[in-house]
Amino acid sequence: MGRTLITGILVLGMCQGIARADESFERIKVFLEQNVQDQDAEIKIEATGGKGGLSSLQVKAPDGRIVIDFKAPDSRLGMRTLLLESPEPKNDGHLQADFPAGAYTFSGLSTGGERLQGQALLSHVLPEAAAFVHPRPDATNVRHQRLRLNWRAVKGLASQMVVIEQEASGRTLKASLPGNATSFQVPDGFLLPATPYKLAIGSVAQSGNSSFIETEFTTAKR
Repeated sequence: MGRTLITGILVLGMCQGIARADESFERIKVFLEQNVQDQDAEIKIEATGGKGGLSSLQVKAPDGRIVIDFKAPDSRLGMRTLLLESPEPKNDGHLQADFPAGAYTFSGLSTGGERLQGQALLSHVLPEAAAFVHPRPDATNVRHQRLRLNWRAVKGLASQMVVIEQEASGRTLKASLPGNATSFQVPDGFLLPATPYKLAIGSVAQSGNSSFIETEFTTAKR
């Protein structure tokens, strides 16, 4: 066997070895979210593959149970990002028992044949919730122009979320703020006069876990 042929075989073998090696997910997360007023909680699991879509995804809990087993066998493109949410039972420990704290192992297969592996940590520690300052819960006659929301500061957060929703129209405003934020200026033109809105503020911990408080307010006629 000639030297050139041997070299070609070695190079081919090396390339095949690289192709078979496991790749990393672009993003994987598993986190816990609670609603303080409703006293319920849910688990959210997120996975984003590489450049292509995922044809399968399996997630194992720390105790070895398979909690996610997704497949798209007849799709040529697959799914690039999956965000899966559990039901929202009362936060009495049943959810935590089904999804124990620890390392969750993600295994995926892309539509191009690449295998993906990764781990994400789940904590059961929830951050402290914010407290409304302005508007007060269930406030009426709230200005619809130049409205600045204010809430009590929560220390040590990664970020905070503000969500304003008008259920009848489906209009929703979402904003991600720094962890030390205590206010948010609502853009003029979003709020309408004499209209009810839902307001939620979420405290997001470094672990990704979050605690949301919710209320409603109604804007003034003028």
